[in-house]
Amino acid sequence: MREATLQYKEELQFYDEIFDFILQDLETMCEGRDIITEGAAYLPNLMNKRGIPWNRYLAIIPTRNFQINHYMQREWIHSVLDGCSDFQKAFNNWMDRDCLFAEEVIRQCGENRYLSFVNDGKTSIKDLVEMVSAHFSLEV
Repeated sequence: MREATLQYKEELQFYDEIFDFILQDLETMCEGRDIITEGAAYLPNLMNKRGIPWNRYLAIIPTRNFQINHYMQREWIHSVLDGCSDFQKAFNNWMDRDCLFAEEVIRQCGENRYLSFVNDGKTSIKDLVEMVSAHFSLEV
């Protein structure tokens, strides 16, 4: 039920605080091998601070409509927002927070010269796989 801007700022702070722990876990799990990860915690500014080059990072960000449409289909949404006094307001705040976060990721990508792609859901999975594979020089 909290205001979206406050949630967004806290989310950025949270990821900043836990990022080193995430990287420690990854380093332990991958044992020097390359891996592909997914998650909001891999903010461009944090990756840049760790010296991750432009060709080793890619952000795929959903449009607002894509985000909302897909979240509304998730069965667990109701259980997450069950205790809120106004389900729709809480959901809207959540989506507004995520949209602010997406805008920040796009901004940070530009600032750090990382590639970002805004996904509106119209690009096929095959095309997304080809784009990601080309960026990371992987064979499809």
